[in-house]
Amino acid sequence: MILLTNDDGIFSDGIRALREAIVAKEKAIVVAPDSEQSAVGHAITISNPLRVKKTHFNGEFWGYSVSGTPADCVKIAVGSILEEPPKIVISGINHGGNLGTCVIYSGTVSAATEAAILGIPSIAVSLNDFENLDFSFAASFIAKFYPQVLAMNLPKGIVLNVNVPAVPGSEIKGVVFAKQGGLKVVDQFEKRKDPRNSTYYWMSGDVVLDPSEKNTDGDYVSRNYVTITPVHYDLTHYKTLEKLKDLKIDW
Repeated sequence: MILLTNDDGIFSDGIRALREAIVAKEKAIVVAPDSEQSAVGHAITISNPLRVKKTHFNGEFWGYSVSGTPADCVKIAVGSILEEPPKIVISGINHGGNLGTCVIYSGTVSAATEAAILGIPSIAVSLNDFENLDFSFAASFIAKFYPQVLAMNLPKGIVLNVNVPAVPGSEIKGVVFAKQGGLKVVDQFEKRKDPRNSTYYWMSGDVVLDPSEKNTDGDYVSRNYVTITPVHYDLTHYKTLEKLKDLKIDW
C-alpha cells in the first residue's frame, strides 16, 4: 500500500495525476487535506477536532479528506486510518516548486517529513510552475522512481525532495542529485482597505534565484533538469555546535 497526500487539497490536479500513475502499478490510497494548505509548513492541529470523510471521485472510492494540515494527514493515516503502515509516502504533485528556502514553508515537504519521522520512506514531488500545470511527465517519473527508493534503503529521517521543470518530457535534460540552494521568495505586502475601511495586507512575492549559485536545486531546475535533494528534519549546524562547546558561559 502506498499513501498519497499533498498540500493543494484532495481534488487537486497534481494528486489526481499522481494517483493515476501509481495505481497502474499497485494499490494506493489518498489521505489529503479537504482544502488547500499551501505553505503551512509542519503545522499540526491540536486545538480543533480533525474531521475525516470518505471521498469519491467519478463514482470511485478515492480516499479520505481531512480537515487539517498535510502533516495531520500523514499522522492520522498511519495512526488511525490504515490497518498497517504504508510502504512509502508520496506527497504531491505540488503546484509550484519547492526549492531553496521554500522547503521550510512547504506543506508538501512537511507531509513527507512527517512520514520520515514515523520511519516510513517518503518522497515530496513538485512541478516548478503555477500556470503550466501539465503533471504527466512528473507523475510518470515518480511512478518509475519510487521502486528505486524502496530498494535503496534510505537512511532514517531522510526525505527525497523532487522538483520537476514545467516543460514537456522531450525538453527534460536529465536527472541530477543536487544540494538545496538559497533560492528564496522576496515578500511584498500590498496594503488594502476592506468594505468597512479597515486596513489589511495581501502578501505576494517573487521567487529569486541568485545567479551566482551553481549546481543547486534551483539552478538545475532552471536549466530543465529534474532535481532530487535529500533533506532531513535535523536542523542542527554541527560545525557551529562544536565551536560553541569551547565557549565558557557565565550563569
